[in-house]
Amino acid sequence: MSGLFDDFANAYQQGIEASGKETHFLILLAFICSFGFIRTSAHMIRAEVSWWPGNVETKSGTHVHHLVWGILTLLVSGYIGLAFEPESPWREIVAIFFGIGMGLTMDEFALWLNLEDVYWTEKGRQSIDAVIVTTALLAITLLGLQFWIDVLEAMLGFAGVGGDELSSGESAAILVPLQIAGVCLAFVCFKKGKTLTGLVGLFIPLVALVGAVRPAR
Repeated sequence: MSGLFDDFANAYQQGIEASGKETHFLILLAFICSFGFIRTSAHMIRAEVSWWPGNVETKSGTHVHHLVWGILTLLVSGYIGLAFEPESPWREIVAIFFGIGMGLTMDEFALWLNLEDVYWTEKGRQSIDAVIVTTALLAITLLGLQFWIDVLEAMLGFAGVGGDELSSGESAAILVPLQIAGVCLAFVCFKKGKTLTGLVGLFIPLVALVGAVRPAR
């Protein structure tokens, strides 16, 4: 067990800390955990589980959506991160709170998109789609441009095009516009209700292109 833990620790140190991606990783991890927790909490409250805390309400009975706490957390952590530029470990703590704020806010994406409480309606699915897109974009950022340049060169080499002959600048000149186009086409897929195709298309633009040109469901 300790050997497995050491392997994970070494992988984290080499792949995350040494490459300067710890802040990106913590935001992504906190975002996913925050969303998972608050979505579970919402289901527990709806199921009226007796031992689970209920909704937060004012004395007048107004329900305070967790979107509010998410926005406040984003405002505070964003201000601290930009205005004070804290050093480690405070920088990592701010990153965690920023990710938590993102999770609370994006879980109610459908509410601030439609300006009405549609959490448990069909439109509420928009929140899930938004979280999927956000997670994918955060993962793309975490992996970094060099990862995708290496993938492009490997694909070109496999196809016999001679990817090893391309410089990093040339690879980026090809990859960046291609990836931007893929993201735009993926949003078209999400708009058409093709969530899985759009998610894969964020990483593989060709899949997004196929999903975008095919008729909507």
